Amino acid sequence: MSLIIDIAWTHVRSRVRQTGFAVAGVATGVGFSIMMASLMQGSQDDFTQRMVNALPHITVSDERRNPPPQPAEQMFASTEIHGLTPEARRRGIKNPLATMAAMEAWIPGGVGPSVKVQAIIRYANHDVATSVIGIDPRREERVSDLPKQMRGATLNALYRTTNAIVIGDGLSEKIGARIGANITIQTSEGARISAQVVGLFHSGIRQVDDGTAYVLVKTGQILAQQTGLINELRLRLSDPMTAREIAARIENDTSYKSVSWQEAHEDLLSTFIIRNMIMFAVVGAILLVASFGTYNIISTITHEKARDIAIMKSLGLNEFTVRSIFVIEALMIGLVGALAGFLLGYLLCLGLGTIRIKSPFIDSDRLPLIYTYVHYLLAGLVALASSVAAGYGPARKAARAHPVEIIRGAT
Repeated sequence: MSLIIDIAWTHVRSRVRQTGFAVAGVATGVGFSIMMASLMQGSQDDFTQRMVNALPHITVSDERRNPPPQPAEQMFASTEIHGLTPEARRRGIKNPLATMAAMEAWIPGGVGPSVKVQAIIRYANHDVATSVIGIDPRREERVSDLPKQMRGATLNALYRTTNAIVIGDGLSEKIGARIGANITIQTSEGARISAQVVGLFHSGIRQVDDGTAYVLVKTGQILAQQTGLINELRLRLSDPMTAREIAARIENDTSYKSVSWQEAHEDLLSTFIIRNMIMFAVVGAILLVASFGTYNIISTITHEKARDIAIMKSLGLNEFTVRSIFVIEALMIGLVGALAGFLLGYLLCLGLGTIRIKSPFIDSDRLPLIYTYVHYLLAGLVALASSVAAGYGPARKAARAHPVEIIRGAT
């Protein structure tokens, strides 16, 4: 084995310039693939984190996922009824306090009650459709990041005045209302109140910042025109990735519609799958192009070392040994290129991290990057595999050559 490695190293070292270009090609492919993977996964994780933290992990509403079956359909299997108006039921979750206590007994996380009402906010001749959510500020920290997103006041400011309201900074810009402004809230059912803006919040998601406002639970009940109404339970879990399974169990136990954050943003998550496929395709193309450099250098070596191959086979080296020499040469180029690519990729990520971006649509002024050994491991393995694959073809051809034909100049 030492003889094989020694011969392979001699071949690679004898052509420093070509070997250097091959190593540089592999290093460039590995480095840029690490940079792209870090940037794309970083931006995806940053967006997912903002999306998950901006909203509850699970929302339990007083709706039913499927309409209740008709009595005749339950009695007779052959009965099918169409066109009937579903039975009007009282709005709200029954026994919300008992339901919350039952959930808190087994769910690893916090539960908070809320009253959600669709309303129109009017101020200075501006009418904007808004989701007004009645919350309990003492419980809100357990179910969302709203207390951390407040601007100009804390969430306890909702207790300072009658019908206090907190609106998103995007909504504030739309209607021109600032802290201290008196606005009008009107629902489709005729409820109308005057509220005072006591604070702003910024979640980083435009849909939320432009169309959401928060009031106390009792204010939300006034807008809904139903005392004691709780039509939503919002949950925040210790592990957000378990939201889908826990939501399914809650819906099975309570019969109320439970929506996890994965279900609510299923369309966005599906685009991430396509995005990742594009990323791996581009990274694979970069490494594939780099492997052609390895193929070129191994082909050149086998062509120039034809007489050396004949001499080695004449001395008794079999096809496997000769083939192993050139495969190891390709492996050496791939290994050195991968190590150099690791350094290049790290430096490229550091360089991207120093770039400052000023945009009104982005909260952070830095590119989100992820540093993980997985990117380096995958890029290195692909680089080694492509280098070996690129070197196997010329090595196989060289090993099959007959020594007599080479010496006589038949090739």
